[in-house]
Amino acid sequence: MSLLLSGSCGFIGSNLVRHIFRHTNHRVVNLDCLTYAGNRRSLANVEDDPRYRFVKVDLCDADAVRRAVAEADPDAVMHLAAESHVDRSIDGPGQFIQTNILGTFNLLQAALGHYRNLDEPRRRPFRFLRLHRRSLRVAWDGRRGLHGTDALPAALAHSASRPPRTTSPALARHLRAAGAGDQLLEQLRPLPVPREADPVVMKCLREEPIPVYGAGESVRDWLYVEDIAALLTVLERGTPRSTYNIGGNNELTNLALVRMLCGILDELHPRADRRPYAHQIEFVTDRPGHDLRYAIDAAKIRTELAWRPQEQSDTGFRKTVQWYLDNRDWWQHILSGDYRLCRLGTGS
Repeated sequence: MSLLLSGSCGFIGSNLVRHIFRHTNHRVVNLDCLTYAGNRRSLANVEDDPRYRFVKVDLCDADAVRRAVAEADPDAVMHLAAESHVDRSIDGPGQFIQTNILGTFNLLQAALGHYRNLDEPRRRPFRFLRLHRRSLRVAWDGRRGLHGTDALPAALAHSASRPPRTTSPALARHLRAAGAGDQLLEQLRPLPVPREADPVVMKCLREEPIPVYGAGESVRDWLYVEDIAALLTVLERGTPRSTYNIGGNNELTNLALVRMLCGILDELHPRADRRPYAHQIEFVTDRPGHDLRYAIDAAKIRTELAWRPQEQSDTGFRKTVQWYLDNRDWWQHILSGDYRLCRLGTGS
């Protein structure tokens, strides 16, 4: 099978490509614009694989996208490319509108044209899968109580059939862009569509302050990146025009997460002065409109597709920390570019 993936030089996409090559014989054409979030070094170990081809394309360039899709001649498209950095959307939402709406439209149009030119045996199994990453698919309003500690009840976790909402202006823009993308998917009905770097460790190893928003009480559901193999499950077995939530069943407050990572580093890579890494934690002004809890109801993918995450917090986070210890050259190169671990999105 020939797969066209957009945005595969990013964190999720690069791990997905490696998973595809480890477990299948599929071929991959990777369309990526190489923004701050995309780095070809992330896929250096597959660059020479005859099944892999990289094409630098800006999804906002409709002609370039159309040519790339025609040349790739894919059997399926997996659309992972998106602007998803919440703090960046606070400072500059324009690029989010361009990439997440116009870019999605251009790729859909190109895929639809390609689909219509396929013969029936190839048309029948063709799929276009779109990933809403992170907060795009999990944002539910965490209503704060009088003391700011009330979380959403589990029954209100974002499900595949319940639209998300948020108190965050930045995430509201995310969700409007995502919703517009969904409207495009609905309007292009001929296409069968199943929808669907950890700075803390780097701060620790550089012995820099670790900023925690507010009191660190916001809750997130964490998923180990290799469990994103669920996307292949959705691509191969998902029902067209269905939405599947992919969740780790692994909710932690931000402060608990940071302390866990610090504790793992204390064990695997102690500081020279033997002080605990948790001493580097620094509480900073909260993000504007910061939602208290993002929750995932992944019951649909469990029941329909029999998928469950393979990693839990005690194994997934340990593997994550060890990866950063073993791959210093990679993340030090990242920090030499546009991403310097500095805070964005202060609302000022």
